[in-house]
Amino acid sequence: MARLYVCSLTKVVDTVRSSGARSLVTILTGGASLVRPNEIAPERHLRLSVSDIDVRQEGHVLACCEHIETLLAFAAAWDRREPLVIHCYAGVSRSPAAAFILACALSPQKSEGELALDLRRASPTATPNRRLVALADKILRRDGRMSEAIEGIGRGADCFEGAPFALELA
Repeated sequence: MARLYVCSLTKVVDTVRSSGARSLVTILTGGASLVRPNEIAPERHLRLSVSDIDVRQEGHVLACCEHIETLLAFAAAWDRREPLVIHCYAGVSRSPAAAFILACALSPQKSEGELALDLRRASPTATPNRRLVALADKILRRDGRMSEAIEGIGRGADCFEGAPFALELA
């Protein structure tokens, strides 16, 4: 069974090693640095430069449809034999949003509501970035169901950094 792992920047190396992942998605603010773990080949590392914001702000990169399309294309090329790790700075907003988006795209037999509940059970701190989810909702033609599902699970518990977690894909 395919598995997505979500973690913070400080947990990337440990999560890649402990999970056996060979694919990595990094979602950080432009200019943030990351040393790619040795286990990840350069062509299996996607880096998205996106700020954790919902509305345009000076000096930040607001997520757009191109970011979501790039994420979906990367996931479509993932063979699912080994896990895929997704991380952002704190592992609370952007990376859980990306995991939810990929779960919706790669597990079409499950409803958005079920997948959002799976996310909440896996992470009590996840607060998926609403803009990323809304953009994916349009691209995947989910008619608002993805956004509604994320609203339905509510804001996660406050934290400085989320604990790593996994989502299993059917």
